[in-house]
Amino acid sequence: MDSTLLRHAARRHPARWRLLSAAAAGLLSLAGGLACAAEPKDVEAGRTLFMQATTPACAVCHTLADAGAAGTIGPSLDELKPDANRVAQAVRNGIGVMPAFDALSDADVQALAKYVSGVTGGAQ
Repeated sequence: MDSTLLRHAARRHPARWRLLSAAAAGLLSLAGGLACAAEPKDVEAGRTLFMQATTPACAVCHTLADAGAAGTIGPSLDELKPDANRVAQAVRNGIGVMPAFDALSDADVQALAKYVSGVTGGAQ
């Protein structure tokens, strides 16, 4: 559709245009959420990594409701809602007092990052 036509429609019917824009944004976010939804086995793998497969376990320092973790050293991941890239970067490189987890494979880092971002509502 021509951009001039879109601008004209937006000026003539601003309320309809806002409603249409909001509906389109909602559908796009729903479609994105469905495309990024983790498989149950991936969620379980991520939860296992978070709870016990790292040394120290992520749950020792971080709060994460889905894992039943109530750590107070690091930030509450439920409040922070980090995206997967942010989690992966922190796990690989460390941040603040958090060490880098060099022993984890790339697949483990991705599973952990997707799990944390998925259960907190962070972007994938």
